Amino acid sequence: MISIVIPTLNEERALPKTLAHVAAQRVAHEIVVSDGGSSDNTRRVAESAGAQWVQATRGRGAQMNAGARATCGEWLLFLHADTQLPPTALDVISALPPQFEAGCFHQSFSAPHPLLRAVSWLHNWRCKRTQIMYGDQAMFVRRGVFEALGGFPESDLEDVKFSEKLRARCAPVLLPATVVTDARKFVAHGIVRSTLRIVLILLCHRLQLPLAGRRFFEAVR
Repeated sequence: MISIVIPTLNEERALPKTLAHVAAQRVAHEIVVSDGGSSDNTRRVAESAGAQWVQATRGRGAQMNAGARATCGEWLLFLHADTQLPPTALDVISALPPQFEAGCFHQSFSAPHPLLRAVSWLHNWRCKRTQIMYGDQAMFVRRGVFEALGGFPESDLEDVKFSEKLRARCAPVLLPATVVTDARKFVAHGIVRSTLRIVLILLCHRLQLPLAGRRFFEAVR
């Protein structure tokens, strides 16, 4: 079985579509929605779709760790609340041979803007070259590996930091299928501005400097 962990915070608008794409999967799975203190109808949306609800300390890393502890599947799939899986996503993961311990999907945005297509291309190219996965690529990892690595760091850039630990152990597979992420943040903050903030954040991380460009982390609902 594949355990799907979805961290949420006031995601009543995006979550239904994400859960609908999960429900269309044919492989046995469970869904845990790990919430950081929503004040809207996120819980009602989640539970009406048959998901298990977990209340967690706010913060994506902490929420995903809490959600993982509530699951029992061999594979853990961490899915953003605004990201839709392709139709055969779980089939492909469940068919992976034992030597594959982790991976993710190609990523695209919901808006067809050419700059966003360019961002996704760079995003996927960077993942292939560096083996660093982003959270909006629907990262998945075998439970034993996740636990051996101590789960996600409960800090900013939890996806990047976890990937850095992971690649010292194995080479994650980049599956050819594509997940679709809502472009709301890029549209609201500006595509060029958002992209520059990402570059600045990653540069600061690499140079071990305090993170600049932190406005990119602001939620857009």
